[in-house]
Parts: sequence; structure tokens; C-alpha cells
Amino acid sequence: MSELLRRGPFFDRRRPFDMPEPFRRLFEGELDKDMIRVEEEARENELCIRAELPGVNPDEDIDISVTDGVLTISAERRQEERHEDKEGFRSEFHYGSFYRSLPLPAHATAEDIKASYKDGVLEITVPVPTPPEEDTTGRKIPINRA
Repeated sequence: MSELLRRGPFFDRRRPFDMPEPFRRLFEGELDKDMIRVEEEARENELCIRAELPGVNPDEDIDISVTDGVLTISAERRQEERHEDKEGFRSEFHYGSFYRSLPLPAHATAEDIKASYKDGVLEITVPVPTPPEEDTTGRKIPINRA
């Protein structure tokens, strides 16, 4: 019986220690591979977000949007590699969609956000205006007699 189980497609392996894709991704920590890696830095009156996006064309493959106080970065990567040698020809495609959503600080407005792309890094600058000071002195409310 165990011999039959080992022959099934679940255990069909190319190498002795290769495991099926879902398990490999779990053990190698790739479950979040569709998420864009970001670094956030709070500066004086602004938030700087740097996103790692190598190998993409920023004019065609990256979309940045703001909805309900959430900044969303989405990108698509398309890459093709061709190898040809005396043993034959091999072509490999790398493609996929990636995204990341980040809540914006209070009082940040989409109109003031700026983005730039250089050397595979997308940098987004979000101005964060100083919130208006709250009135801490209070106010006495008069009571009218009817």
C-alpha cells in the first residue's frame, strides 16, 4: 500500500528532497511572495515609503492609488530569459502581480503625494500636515431657563 502512495502525483518528485509547491513555499517563507516589501520612515512632517520593485517599468507596470485613507501600490513584472547552448534551447518566464496596502497618517491628502523610481526602488513621499491644536481650555456652556 505504501508503495502505491509513493507513486501518486503528490509524491512525484524530480529530486529526492524536492517537495510539492505549497509545502515548499510554507517552509521557505514564501507565502507572502505577492506582497511588495516596503520600508517606512517618518520624517518631520512627512512619511517616506520605499518599495523594492526591481525589474519593472514604472511607466507601464506600477500603479499607485489612494482610497479611504489607504495607499495601495500594485505592480506587474514580466521578464523572459533565453538560454541557448550546444545541448539545446531553454526559455524561462518570470511574471506575476504584486501589491501592498498601507494606511496613511491622519490629515494626509492624496493630492500632495509624490512618487519617484530609481534603481529598482519606488519612493513615495506623503506630506503629513501638523494637526490643528485642540482647544484644551474648554468652554462653559450656559444653561437657559425656560
